[in-house]
Amino acid sequence: MEAPRPLILITNDDSVDAPGIHHLADCVRSLGDVYIVAPAHPHSGQSAALTVNAPLRITELPSEKDGIRLFTVNGTPVDCIKLALHTIVPRKPDVVFSGINHGSNSAVNVTYSGTMGAVIEACMQGIPAVGFSLLHHSMKADFTFSTAFVANIAADVLANGLPAGICLNVNIPARVMPEGIKVCRAARGHWSDEYKRYLDPHGVPFYWLTGRFINDEPDAEDTDEYWLNCRYVSVVPTLVDQTAADALKALASRFDN
Repeated sequence: MEAPRPLILITNDDSVDAPGIHHLADCVRSLGDVYIVAPAHPHSGQSAALTVNAPLRITELPSEKDGIRLFTVNGTPVDCIKLALHTIVPRKPDVVFSGINHGSNSAVNVTYSGTMGAVIEACMQGIPAVGFSLLHHSMKADFTFSTAFVANIAADVLANGLPAGICLNVNIPARVMPEGIKVCRAARGHWSDEYKRYLDPHGVPFYWLTGRFINDEPDAEDTDEYWLNCRYVSVVPTLVDQTAADALKALASRFDN
């Protein structure tokens, strides 16, 4: 009996209407049967947020491409993964891909990322998972140069899996053909000037999220920020277990009794 084609689950945080998710599906559709389960509306910056105070609804949409089924959920990226596994897909997916995000998820941005929140959720379920992001926020971003790199990484992970408890955070430079791929660590950094103050027509102040990312180690040559600036695709292995193992002994000496 012929083995079934691999089952690929795709989500994002930019919504089902974002061009990035459909480009991702095009990159991997030759590798297996694709299920897209994506938020009905944008959920950028939602990290691992869950919907806990509202009912969730699933809607299947018509798909224009063979081998792809398309669903929306009125919730977050993590809601999409959980509902897909519970209700939508016919069996456990062989791999989960998230993205392609419109905008960077390098460095500390992985902490805020809804794209990576979905990836980490899949990883916790024991499924090899990869988040893809393009360093271009526009909904009109050109994903052409990313195609071969996304397809190659996806095919490798589908064929060879990933170590238990580890997922991948992949960022891709925009507007250029990447020089290659570098596996590296996330740069240390922080956000500055995060909110801008405005006045509404009644003179009441309100605030809008803004800010700029500051790389705290711009000269370090082993970080994602460094290699992205050199026009390379960065691949950061990301742990689900956030335990600071190196600090256990020192802190135990202070607090254990």
